Amino acid sequence: MAGQYSKDILPHEVRQKLERGESFPIIDVREQDEWESGHIPGARHIPLGTLNERHQELDTKQETIIVCRSGNRSGLACEFLESIGYNVINMQGGMMSWDGQVEYGK
Repeated sequence: MAGQYSKDILPHEVRQKLERGESFPIIDVREQDEWESGHIPGARHIPLGTLNERHQELDTKQETIIVCRSGNRSGLACEFLESIGYNVINMQGGMMSWDGQVEYGK
């Protein structure tokens, strides 16, 4: 797994939290075409390459789940965000392991 960060969560745990009605930010760091091919409903799209400029759109105190295709890019994103004070969790296995609902398009 890429990146040195503190916390992981499994895709089914994220799905269960959503099914319980819990509210938390999910940030998808994949590229535009990957995002359009299917993402978690309610997630925000901030590609990894733009995170350095856009991280201030996130709340440093709120626990935020970071998602990519397999968990590697989100691991890098978690490493970066955690190093500058964000409370982030990497979704291991990424969208390849996601078994919940999916939205398509922009």
